Amino acid sequence: MGLFSARHNPSRQVSSVPRLVILFAFCCLPLLLLVEVDNFVSQTKTIAGHNLEPTPWHIFPPKPSEEESKYTRASTIIRCTYLTCGQTSANNSSRLDHNHESDDDQPMDCPEPFGYIQRDLEPWVESKISMFHIIEAQKYAAFRVVIIGGKLYVDFYYACVQSRAMFTVWGFLQLLRRYPGKIPDLDLMFDCMDKPTINRTEHASMPLPLFRYCTTPEHMDIPFPDWSFWGWSEINIRPWDEEFRSIKKGSKRRNWSKKHPFAYWKGNPDVVSPIRLELLQCNDTQLWAAQILRQDWEEETKLGFKTSKLAKQCDYRYKIYAEGYAWSVSLKYILSCGCCPLIISPQYQDFFSRGLVPHKNYLPIPSTEMCPAINLLLIGGTRNCKLSCRSGRRLLWKCAKSLCFVLPMKSKKVAEKVSGAGVFSSAVLTSTGR
Repeated sequence: MGLFSARHNPSRQVSSVPRLVILFAFCCLPLLLLVEVDNFVSQTKTIAGHNLEPTPWHIFPPKPSEEESKYTRASTIIRCTYLTCGQTSANNSSRLDHNHESDDDQPMDCPEPFGYIQRDLEPWVESKISMFHIIEAQKYAAFRVVIIGGKLYVDFYYACVQSRAMFTVWGFLQLLRRYPGKIPDLDLMFDCMDKPTINRTEHASMPLPLFRYCTTPEHMDIPFPDWSFWGWSEINIRPWDEEFRSIKKGSKRRNWSKKHPFAYWKGNPDVVSPIRLELLQCNDTQLWAAQILRQDWEEETKLGFKTSKLAKQCDYRYKIYAEGYAWSVSLKYILSCGCCPLIISPQYQDFFSRGLVPHKNYLPIPSTEMCPAINLLLIGGTRNCKLSCRSGRRLLWKCAKSLCFVLPMKSKKVAEKVSGAGVFSSAVLTSTGR
């Protein structure tokens, strides 16, 4: 028995070696997994702004870092990269589809502001848009959007303020969902910050196609509906259809005769806006018939913006629009109120404001001596204001309802200007290779 046992001991020792290797590998596997997860978390760019620096042409404070474990952060990044950053209930999905079908059955004319699409793309009538145009425009872009075969690809270069990127991309996704198989392939660069950058004079020899939320007559930037049409979660603004109906309902709480006979403005003057700072001087209901309020963002954030609901700001006969750092998303909400809009010498244009006609859709206010000008309009402008408030709101509603086809129109026009199908295949490699 002793000899028999001795003969088998070496074999047992030899057979235990692979087991040790397997055990060692098994113990190292979690460590390797943690390293890979850490690399993934530190390098992956997402629509929520992970691992993205602010745009160098418009620096803004980074999002406040939340106390979260690496596992939680990794889970968030994986969801935002491969799954979804949010969830939509089945009821909401079916409701959206039902609304879309009913809207499609109704004939709709193209509103006047959308005639500017031809002007937006005029710089590329002769040259078309080549891959070189796209790559050069990347220097001014925060992200790139590519649609191929009805699928959306996004490549992120810089972070956007708050949730702008998320809601903008959500707008593209709703477009694809609404018109399956009908959206042409396209490749575009998008900047999510405020001021246009492609000056017509500086870029005359090489016009760059760059989409953003506003433009000016001196710039080639192509205006696209701003993110708040699909929601602005940080300040509790809902998607346009819901917000408009809420504002319209709020405006009916008082008829015209019972609304306060003042010009009303509430906003943030601390955005490098000389016009808004000067407007603060008009806050005197006795002298200038104007009530001008400073928005306390810190306090409103604590209260969840409950005291700043847009539907509760329609109790005045007149509402003032004053541009901020550039254009302001507030214009559409002012027009929605059914109050008489007073617009102070606008410099910037968004996708629908170019169709507004002075003295028809709004009453203009000069940027100089604005307080006396406001008071003078309020003294003698009641009849004109009633006409302006109705026509302004009708135009806005017509434009907003037509968002369902303005985006396909613009995407089709962009596709027509692009020369060569190779643009799209190259874009897919760029977008999916990161």
